[in-house]
Amino acid sequence: MKSYIDLIQQTFEFPTMEFNVDKNELLFNNVPLMDIIKEHGTPLKLNYLPKIGEHIGNANMFFKNAFKRHNYKGTYTYCYCTKSSHFSFVLEEALKHNIHLETSSSFDIPIIRELYRRGKISKSTYILANGYKRPLYTQYLSELINEGFNVIPILDNLKEIEFYEQQVTADTVNFAMRIATDEEPNFAFYTSRLGIRYNDVQQLYKDKIENNPRFKLKMLHFFINTGIKDSAYYWSELTRFMFKYCEMQKICPELDSIDIGGGLPIQTSLQAGYDYQQMIDEIIENIQWICNKNNVPVPHIFTEFGSYTVGESGAVIYEIIDKKLQNDKELWYMINGSFITQLPDSWGMNQKYIMLPINNWDSPYQKVNLGGLTCDSQDFYNSEMHSADLYMPIFEEEAEKQYIGFFHTGAYQESLGGYGGIQHCLIPAPKHVLIDRDEEGKIVTKVFAEEQDSDSMLRILGFKDESFVTPIIKDEVPSETEEELVETKI
Repeated sequence: MKSYIDLIQQTFEFPTMEFNVDKNELLFNNVPLMDIIKEHGTPLKLNYLPKIGEHIGNANMFFKNAFKRHNYKGTYTYCYCTKSSHFSFVLEEALKHNIHLETSSSFDIPIIRELYRRGKISKSTYILANGYKRPLYTQYLSELINEGFNVIPILDNLKEIEFYEQQVTADTVNFAMRIATDEEPNFAFYTSRLGIRYNDVQQLYKDKIENNPRFKLKMLHFFINTGIKDSAYYWSELTRFMFKYCEMQKICPELDSIDIGGGLPIQTSLQAGYDYQQMIDEIIENIQWICNKNNVPVPHIFTEFGSYTVGESGAVIYEIIDKKLQNDKELWYMINGSFITQLPDSWGMNQKYIMLPINNWDSPYQKVNLGGLTCDSQDFYNSEMHSADLYMPIFEEEAEKQYIGFFHTGAYQESLGGYGGIQHCLIPAPKHVLIDRDEEGKIVTKVFAEEQDSDSMLRILGFKDESFVTPIIKDEVPSETEEELVETKI
C-alpha cells in the first residue's frame, strides 16, 4: 500500500518552499516541528515571525513592479489591519518593516499609544481609523489628532463628522469616507451596512467639509467582504468606486488617495498558489485606465492587509489521542483540543486550512474524520479545500504517537475564539510559542503564554474571592494622585 507521502506527492507539487519532509517528519519553513513538540508538548499554537516580514516585503514588491510596468505616478502605503491579530509580537514584528496601521475600535487606541511609548511608531505613522465609531472612539481619535498624530478618521456615517467638529482643536483634520459597496449577489442583503451611500458622498462633502477651512477630504475607502479576487463582482465594484473617486476629485482638489482595503488571499491548500503579481497588475491597470478616461490624476494607494500579513505565520498542532470506529466505515481520530474553541472559522465559516501530519509520513494512509474534545456535534473537521475527504497516516496507538498540524491559522482565530477566557466545555487555551531566527539564521523559540490553567477560569467565573470587588465612589473630588474607585474585597 502506498504511503502518505506518496499520496501528497501524486496530488501536489511537493515539497514546497514552505513545507518539506525530512526523515518522515514535517518541516514548516525549515523548522523541524517534532523538535518543537518534544520541547513544548501539545496542543500548541505557533507563530513563525519571519513570515510576517516576508509577506510585507512581497506586497511592496508587487505594487512597485505594477507601478513601474504601467508608469503609475502615485505612491503605495502598506497598512496593517490590527483586528486580524492584536498581539504585541505581531504588531512589533510588522512595524519593523516600515508599515502603517488601521484600527477598528476605541480599544485600539491605547495600543497605539503604547506602541508610540515604546518607540515602535512615530507621530508621522498613518493611523487609518475605520469602523462604526461610538463616542469614546471619536474622543480618543480627536485627542490623537490634537496631539499631532497622523490620524485619518474614515467616516462611516453621516453624523460622525459632528464629533470632530466639537472635539478637534487642531488646525487641519484629514478625512476619508468609506463607500457602502453592494454585497455579492448571493449575500443575505444587497448593500453593506458599513460606510456611506454613493448618493450621500457628495452632499456630505458639500455640507460638512468643503466650507470648513480646517477639514480636508483626502481619501475614499473601498472594501468588499470577498476580498481581492478575479471575479466579475470585484471588478464591477472597483470600477464603480473609481468612477465615484473621479467625480469627487473634480470638485475636491485635496482628494488624492484611495484605500482599497484588505482581502489579499492566503494559501488554504497545497494546490498551486495565487498569482499575486497579476492580481495587483490588473488593479493598477484598471485604476489608471479609469482616471485617464476621466482626466483625473491617479490616486495614491493605501491597503490594509490583515490576514495576508499574519495569517500564514500561524499554526496549531495537536496529538491524536484516540481512534474510534463508530460504524462500519466512519473512523474518528480524536485530537487533544477543539476546533470550535481554537479554530472557530473552521466551524463557523467552514474555513479550510492546510492540514498535514507532523510525523509517520512513510506509513500507509486511510480516510478519517477529526473530532474535537467538546460535547458539541459540530466540533469536527473532515474535508480539505481540494477534496471532500480527509486522509491521515495509519498508526498503532500502543506503539507510536501521531501529531497533526493546521497551518496558516494566524489571523482572527484568537480574537474570534477568545484568548485565555472562557471557552465551550472549559477547553483551555493551548500553550503559545513564538519561533524566530537570530542574525545567523538559527531558530530561536520563546514561550508567549503557557497553557491556560483552572485558576484563571475560576477567577473569570467568580469562584475566587479576589474576583469580587465593589466600587466605592468618594464623596470628595479626588486629587490627581488619588484613585476615584477603591476596590474592597467581600
